[in-house]
Amino acid sequence: MLGRRCVAALIFASEKFGRRRSAALPKLPIIMCALLNPKRTIAELKELRALTGDEHGAQRIAFTKPWLAARAWLRNKLESLPVETHDDAAGNTWATLRGRSERALLLGGHLDSVPNGGWLDGCLNVLAGLEILRRINEQYAGRPPVTVRLVDWADEEGARFGKSLFGSSACSGNLNLDEARGLKDQNGVRLPDALKEIGVDLERAKECGKELKNAAAYLELHIEQGPVLLDLDLPLGAVLGTFGVERHAITFHGQAAHSGSTPMNRRQDALLAAAKMCQEIYPIAARHGGVCTIGSCATRPGIATSVVEECRITLDQRHLDAPALALMLADAQSAADRFAHQGHVRVSWERLMQIEPVLFHPDLIGFCDDAIGETCGKSYRLPSGPLHDAAEVARAGVPAVMMFVQSLHGISHNKIEDTREEHLELSVAAFARLADKTMQWMEK
Repeated sequence: MLGRRCVAALIFASEKFGRRRSAALPKLPIIMCALLNPKRTIAELKELRALTGDEHGAQRIAFTKPWLAARAWLRNKLESLPVETHDDAAGNTWATLRGRSERALLLGGHLDSVPNGGWLDGCLNVLAGLEILRRINEQYAGRPPVTVRLVDWADEEGARFGKSLFGSSACSGNLNLDEARGLKDQNGVRLPDALKEIGVDLERAKECGKELKNAAAYLELHIEQGPVLLDLDLPLGAVLGTFGVERHAITFHGQAAHSGSTPMNRRQDALLAAAKMCQEIYPIAARHGGVCTIGSCATRPGIATSVVEECRITLDQRHLDAPALALMLADAQSAADRFAHQGHVRVSWERLMQIEPVLFHPDLIGFCDDAIGETCGKSYRLPSGPLHDAAEVARAGVPAVMMFVQSLHGISHNKIEDTREEHLELSVAAFARLADKTMQWMEK
């Protein structure tokens, strides 16, 4: 319920990124209580789930029929509002409520999902934004002090072609067209051809950057997708930014030899060095306060009767602080060299991805923190490990912030993804407060 107090928070194990706050729980403004309907958002989320999901979860993979059906459904919802709706050059859908000022507040999210996805990831952002757009329209009789725009980004997940944040990266100007031209799905369909089917010319996709011309702030609500708020027993959190990423393939090169005739002390076992590396990433992450993951391992020749000649592992490292991320990488490189030397093998590195950390706007973080505190009494600040469209908007120079709502089980990209309905109601109410504070800030 909107007036419900949040449960007292536990202290997070590391206060490096977090902050607890306590505030008296004020009443929501009468006009907001009268015009905002978070229960409608929940009902619409369920409606969308029934329309585009099955017993395995959400099936709104971008550029497929269920995704197009979801977008048609959204456009139908928007018809009751005095908004201008169009798709841009990258296939992002925009709904614009013109205000007295051309300066625009953007509310963003994405309707696309991963295969067998959850019922909240991405679409909560869009439908909460829709509800706030309704409330602002009612409150200001169709003419708010600033322009308010709802955006449904195209293919945030990258589930079909393996390239996340397609629409928002095109809008920010960061889309690599050379890379995008070569992307194919598992059936061999090229991304440019899939885009052509929905009327999008990949070569012109970056022209959508003009949509950000008057953007003064960007807000996004999202389920956390992890267990931090769950462990703290808090419904909502203000997001400091998105982690930077260093992703590498590490290959240890040893020597194949017969498993029966080669003494243990004479082996050049590439897998042994890799196994030591797998253990070492945990203390590296603990030292620097980031996260490290070895997510894949492949050996050659890969038979039971041979010492491993070559072992390739992938290392994904993430941190909100760029210098700390660099130190994590340096520690990993030093450890790999050490284990290779100990095992009389060689090691080589191949960079697969590098993304700089993105810090959200400090004023908007403060507004988000206050909005949460005013809505449910307690707030917490935390980083985002996953990437989001908000990061691309921030890279384009638009002040941005995200709000997280607790995720039950700390699980996302899974049909069991869930959030308590009372927490969803709180998230819509707090997000509306954040929108109000941001509009006031934009008017100064």
